Amino acid sequence: MKKLLAWGERLGGMVRAPRLYFAAVPLAVPLLFATVDTTRPVVSQPPRLLAPPPQTIASFVEPEPSPAAPMEFEVNVSVRSGDTLDSIFRDGGLSGSEAYALVSEFSKTIDPRRLKLGDLVRFHYAEQNAVSAVSMKVAGWGEVNARRNDEGFEVIASEAPVSVKETVVSASIESSLYESIRAAGEGPQLVQSLVDVFQWDVDFFALRKGDSFSLLVEKKFSGSDPSGYGPILAARFVHAGKMYEAFRFEQPDGRAGYYTSNGTPVRKQFLKAPLKFSRMTSGFTRKRFHPILKVHRPHLGVDYGAPTGTPVMTTADGVVTFAGSGRGEGNFIRIRHNSRIETAYLHLSRFAKGLKKGTKVEQGDIIGYVGSTGLSTAPHLDYRVRDNGQWINPLELKSITPDPLRGASMQKFLASVEHTSEKLENGLTQLASNQEIRRALF
Repeated sequence: MKKLLAWGERLGGMVRAPRLYFAAVPLAVPLLFATVDTTRPVVSQPPRLLAPPPQTIASFVEPEPSPAAPMEFEVNVSVRSGDTLDSIFRDGGLSGSEAYALVSEFSKTIDPRRLKLGDLVRFHYAEQNAVSAVSMKVAGWGEVNARRNDEGFEVIASEAPVSVKETVVSASIESSLYESIRAAGEGPQLVQSLVDVFQWDVDFFALRKGDSFSLLVEKKFSGSDPSGYGPILAARFVHAGKMYEAFRFEQPDGRAGYYTSNGTPVRKQFLKAPLKFSRMTSGFTRKRFHPILKVHRPHLGVDYGAPTGTPVMTTADGVVTFAGSGRGEGNFIRIRHNSRIETAYLHLSRFAKGLKKGTKVEQGDIIGYVGSTGLSTAPHLDYRVRDNGQWINPLELKSITPDPLRGASMQKFLASVEHTSEKLENGLTQLASNQEIRRALF
C-alpha cells in the first residue's frame, strides 16, 4: 500500500479515499478513464513492460536505454457536502490563483450552485504533473470544458439541446401523493402542480389508499437529462370513488385556466383549505373538550396541524377586516369576501408583510404563517367560516363556480379536449391493468 501511495504522489499526490480516483497510461496508448467506486479508491497500475526477446547475435555494445514515455492520467473529484467550485479545483490540483481564475470563468456560464452531491469534475494531467484540462458536466444543462494554453485556460461551454415531450404520468395512492409521484419516477415539483390544479375540489389532507390520478404534462429535457416541467395540460383525479377532471385552456388574451370537459371552470370561489400541505387535527363540532380550559365547548372551525412558519393562504378574494391579537385566538385575521361570507385564521405566529385592515387580497395570497399563539397547545391553524353571521363547517361551504366557456372559445376548447382525453384514458387503463397484475401476483 505504501508503494501504491508513493506512486500516486509521483503523479501529483491525488490519492485520497474515497474522494479522488485516477488512471494513468503512456501517451502512446489511448487515454483511459478511471472507474468510480464509492467504497474505495481505484488506482490503475501502469501497464507492465514485457522483457525484450533474447539476443540471437552476440553484441559487446550495451544499448542505451530509451527514455520512458511521459505519463498522462486523469483525476475525478466527486462533489461532497460543503464543497465549493474553488475547493474542488484546488483538490483537483490547481493552484490558488488558477482556481480563482477558473471559478470566475466558469461562473460566467453556469451557476456553481447547480452542482449536486456525487457529480464529478474531471482533471486531465499531462507532462510535469500539471493540469492540462478540466471538464464538468452540469446535469440538466450541458458541459463546461477548460483547456490550458499559453495565457491560462480557455473555457468552452456547450449547452445541451433543449426539448419538450408530452408525457403521461399515472399512479395509485398507497401512502401519500408525494410518494406516489416519486415512485412513478417523476420529480417532486409535479406534486405541487397537481395540487394547484385540483385544490378547489380535492381535499388533499384526506386522500385515501386507492385514490389515483393520470396527468398529461410537458416534460422538459436538456440533452437526455430531465430539466423540469411545463404546465399540466390535462389531468384526472379519482378521490373517494369520485373522478375529477381538468383540461388546460389558454384564452386569446394569454390568460390560462383549467376547465372540466364541458367547459366549466375548475376554479371556484373558495379553496378547499388555506394550507398547501398539512393534516386535519380537529373538525367542526358543537361540543369538544378543550385541552387547556378542561371544559366542553363548541369548536367552530377546522384545525390543520402544521409546523410553525407554514404559509397560510386566503381561500378567496376579499378585504381584510381585522389583523391583530385576541386572548384566545392569538394572532388572527378576518377577511370579508362578499355580503354574506367571512373567513377567520387563528393562532398565527405572524402576519404577511404589509397586511393590515383594509388590505385587498386575492385567492391564494399568503396572509400569515402558522403558529401557536393564544389558547393553543401546538402549532396549528384554526380556520373558520361565517355565513350571514352564523359559523358553519368550512368543509361544507358551497363554492360558487364562475361562468363556463362559450362561443368560439368553447369550440376551440372542445377540440383540445378530444386531443388529450384519449391519452389520459390510456394512462388510467394501463394503471388499472398494472394493479390487476399486481393483485394476481401477490
